[in-house]
Amino acid sequence: MERTVFVVMGVSASGKTTIGGLLAKRLGIPFHDADDFHSAANVAKMASGTPLTDEDRQGWLAQLAQAIGEWEKTGGAVLACSALKEAYRRTLQGGAQQPLQWVYLDGSRELLHNRLLARKNHYMGADMLDSQLNTLEEPAYGIRVVLQKDRSPQEVVAEIMRAYTPTPTE
Repeated sequence: MERTVFVVMGVSASGKTTIGGLLAKRLGIPFHDADDFHSAANVAKMASGTPLTDEDRQGWLAQLAQAIGEWEKTGGAVLACSALKEAYRRTLQGGAQQPLQWVYLDGSRELLHNRLLARKNHYMGADMLDSQLNTLEEPAYGIRVVLQKDRSPQEVVAEIMRAYTPTPTE
């Protein structure tokens, strides 16, 4: 039986990993972080403060699309992935038989910047935020969650669950 794959998307520091992990636990399905699929060269490039190009992302997105197809066949999953451009989202969707369930974590520049400054030991620095915000093509579909500094991750997941409508095959 095929199951839905959720993609929790947004710019760096929007909480994709935290929210995605909690959502996966709530749904009882595996969690995956797209950052774990980046090549060493891509990680080094981002760590140096250089934004990735579409060409840099091609192999990464293709690998994620293939994984999505497998996760769908094995009961579903939650993927935390920036998926900043519509073209990237189309590539990811191309790996699935069913529509992916998109969850867009939308936060103000100030909130995201403060979160990035508070991060320790992560290759994505606060100096990369503007590049991500400039690249972001907001989706007009899926579940959109507006982040606020006083909302807990559990409250965000509860909002996602209220907005989620399972497909008839689930």
